[in-house]
Amino acid sequence: MIETITADLEKIKRTAFGISVPELRKYAKKIAKENCRKFLDNNSYETFELKLLHAFVIGYAKDDIEVLLDDFRAFIPHVDSWGICDSLCQNFKIAREFPETVWDFLTQYKNSKKEFESRIVSVMLLSHYLNDDYVDKVIAILDELNTDDYYSQMGVAWAIATIMGKYPEKCFDYLKSEKCHLDRTTYRMAFQKIRESFRVSDEIKLITKGMKK
Repeated sequence: MIETITADLEKIKRTAFGISVPELRKYAKKIAKENCRKFLDNNSYETFELKLLHAFVIGYAKDDIEVLLDDFRAFIPHVDSWGICDSLCQNFKIAREFPETVWDFLTQYKNSKKEFESRIVSVMLLSHYLNDDYVDKVIAILDELNTDDYYSQMGVAWAIATIMGKYPEKCFDYLKSEKCHLDRTTYRMAFQKIRESFRVSDEIKLITKGMKK
């Protein structure tokens, strides 16, 4: 098994944008089961595929939550695209088993001015924390995040749209209140994502057409 994985990794190192996501997921599951620590500690990040593979392996790995958060933290500087970011965040499902621990970890990045660190926070929140216990805290964090860059803006906008689908009353109250500090661009992006979302009803989409900032 390890020899097969090693051969597969050598193939991935020689390519870029040539291996499908389902194939990468298959490799990631093998690595997480058979060779996880060696891969995570020695990945060269030479191609998009190797970065995406790394994101998947972190999500599939079975280990102590603090060890996995160390892996997550170590990988953050290598996150340089929305695809890598979103794959890392959406697959880190262990956050739902240890919500307080992962929340404390995420809040360390809430004041970051780095584009993808900010997006990581917003995508992690929309992926794992939109529930009754956390939704108010999520809205408060989103309001504080850096939105100086396109992908950080879109991360917050996507999160707001997802909240609108699950908690429309809370979302409307926030967007119409003085507590909403979203910049104009992010505010408009949020309404664009709301109107594009299949989670949001047609009635709500119609109401949002008249809301501006």
